[in-house]
Amino acid sequence: MGIDLNDLTIVLPTRNESRNIRNFLRSLPENISLVVVDASEDTTADIVSSVRPDYTKLIRHPGTVTEARRIGADAANTRWLLFTDADIVFSGDYFRNVGKFEEYDLIYGPKLSLDRFRAYYKWFAYGQSLIHALGVPAASGSNCIIKREAYETSGGFDSGLTCNEDSELAWRIKRMGYKSYFTFDLVVYAGDHRRLERGMIRKTLHSITRCSALYFNLIPDRCKGSDWGYWSHMNTNRELQNGN
Repeated sequence: MGIDLNDLTIVLPTRNESRNIRNFLRSLPENISLVVVDASEDTTADIVSSVRPDYTKLIRHPGTVTEARRIGADAANTRWLLFTDADIVFSGDYFRNVGKFEEYDLIYGPKLSLDRFRAYYKWFAYGQSLIHALGVPAASGSNCIIKREAYETSGGFDSGLTCNEDSELAWRIKRMGYKSYFTFDLVVYAGDHRRLERGMIRKTLHSITRCSALYFNLIPDRCKGSDWGYWSHMNTNRELQNGN
């Protein structure tokens, strides 16, 4: 028996996502549970309430993306949690394919693109696949399903982190002996490419350097709250709160 969609909750942090949220919501099955933890100053919350009034829990909380993910997970009451971001849409077969992977505790897939930077997203996904094959989960908060037992036993997201919280949690889950799996059967598509517009090399080096430092515990606890310029100079009215 696979993962039952009635026993899965989507956890979505939002902050000023009015330009993205409609496309995101349209890509969901209408009867799947959704918890939105919103820190917006725009009309994101109003759009969510209008477009998807059913099967949706909306929580207003002006905190970080990591805090939002934790709050959303705590508010869900299903056996499975799907963590994602508002700047993506799910592929047409995503929720049909979810049922294949009940034997694992952490399942994640790639984020690709239907328009710009297609080659970059594709090769980044191949990199995720390679790193996973080497025994290190390379999970992204935009596309990650976690069994509640594994989430709670591992302690959930580290509230001290403001980015790369998704990767760090995946490593802890794996180290505790839970089974992880990367698959191209679970694809999401990026709809906002602002970090790549600022420079593909910059984005890649930031991800590799910071994740490596976190993985080998080279960042002092007092410094983990710094995002190393992850959100600097971003347009506040269009700011995203995703980790990869």
